[in-house]
Amino acid sequence: QVQLVESGGGLVQPGGSLTLSCEVSGGSVTGWGLGWYRQPPGKQRDFVADATTYGATMYADSVKGRFTISRDNAKNTVYLQMKSLKPEDTAVYYCTYFRYNSRYWGQGTQVTVSS
Repeated sequence: QVQLVESGGGLVQPGGSLTLSCEVSGGSVTGWGLGWYRQPPGKQRDFVADATTYGATMYADSVKGRFTISRDNAKNTVYLQMKSLKPEDTAVYYCTYFRYNSRYWGQGTQVTVSS
């Protein structure tokens, strides 16, 4: 079955950088969208960024200019490069793999931005 495994989360100081990775197994990412959502403590899960199989990208306004999503279809992997991190970026980050009415989620990886 399809599985998504995120990695790369951790503790970082404000202004720092982190890169998250998510590898998809059990299915090809070709023809599927890949993206990231995040859920801050006590809040709902919100959209962060996604990338179509053709490379088109979309970002939440709160991360535009700071985060970059990219995908390597040969490795079945999507990345989220995060720069200029702020305390309000603290959240569990979830990878998602989707097409039409099908959507799969990873287990999440914690990102904490704190001094």
